Amino acid sequence: MSDFIIREFKNSDLDPALDIFFEVIKGGDAYDFSPDTHPETALNYFTSEGVKRFVLECEGRVAGWYSLKPNRAGLASHIGNCSYMVSPEFRGRGFGEEMGKHSITQAKKEGFKAIQFNFVVSTNEPAVKLWKKLGFKIIGTIPHGYNHAKLGFVDAYIMFREL
Repeated sequence: MSDFIIREFKNSDLDPALDIFFEVIKGGDAYDFSPDTHPETALNYFTSEGVKRFVLECEGRVAGWYSLKPNRAGLASHIGNCSYMVSPEFRGRGFGEEMGKHSITQAKKEGFKAIQFNFVVSTNEPAVKLWKKLGFKIIGTIPHGYNHAKLGFVDAYIMFREL
């Protein structure tokens, strides 16, 4: 594995993180954002309040990022929620797993009692396999919840891990 660091998101990370965002969603096979998502919608996603963001930097570049926030507000805010993206150029190096481990540690530091993923596309086998490896369980299935660009309607999973 290449040398890398995971650090808090800085304003200067916004453009490379947005580049990764648009690279990932253009496939229409793993994220609920439409491939034609408006740039302003993406910008709002990265600048919303109450979200901690981190980047994985490799070779002096942003190779991936993740966000951590409460899954719900108020009396349900003790459950965290995360989103992750790795640049296609940097896939296959274990960076998703490294960000997953980092997010679990960070969620514990933030006082979360668990992490829940509300929407993992069932056909995104690398993601499902990774989350299971890191201790997440499928606790629900949304039948035909995702309109996959190539496969049509496929299931989505709700995955959960206590901390």
